[in-house]
Amino acid sequence: MPQRPLTTIGFDADDTLWQNEQFYRLTERQFAELLADHAESESISQKLLEAEKRNLHHYGFGIKGFTLSMIETAIEITKGEVPATVIAQILDIGRDLLSHPVETLPDVRATLEALAGNYLLVLITKGDLFDQERKLAQSGLGDLFDAVEIVSDKNASTYRRIFSKVGDGAERAMMVGNSLKSDIVPALAAGSYGVFIPHELTWIFEHVEEPTQAPRFRKIGYLGELHGIIKGLS
Repeated sequence: MPQRPLTTIGFDADDTLWQNEQFYRLTERQFAELLADHAESESISQKLLEAEKRNLHHYGFGIKGFTLSMIETAIEITKGEVPATVIAQILDIGRDLLSHPVETLPDVRATLEALAGNYLLVLITKGDLFDQERKLAQSGLGDLFDAVEIVSDKNASTYRRIFSKVGDGAERAMMVGNSLKSDIVPALAAGSYGVFIPHELTWIFEHVEEPTQAPRFRKIGYLGELHGIIKGLS
């Protein structure tokens, strides 16, 4: 019997299965309001983004690193004169971000339930371990996955390792996500299919050019269209 072309499907979590970036944007607006006496909001956002990029190597992805970057930015913008009360408020809004409610995106549960049992499903997400575990638990989707991988970063070797461990190799796997940089491009480089689902609030750091010439690249408007992509591979 011929082998099935697809046996394993990986899913990103934040802004693929549930909302995430909208809470960061809200927190960023609160942060800008705290420093409104010192700089314009656009300048504050730019300084914060620069701090986040500098600190990824040190803190990785996630809310805790974002909070530390806010504190660093506040110190920079106020030239070291940020009041302790403002630091305390930054810590408060960082904690609030760690407890935001989980809002699953349309068609997520129905799609996962239809695929579970027919394919090996693996959640592949990066960020803070405790926060990602909390969101998965609150989503109620955990039982639909055969494996959960919370990683520090996503690259081709990450996908080769995971799809070899969970399934039978990257060539017979698919990665589904909203980030071209983290979910799609490295999965394609590993030999997998990459299904891009754009999200209107994807973090600017995750933006790269669409790999439209890659033969295993696909793009859909929402998760409910994934069935058609998979059927077309059969």
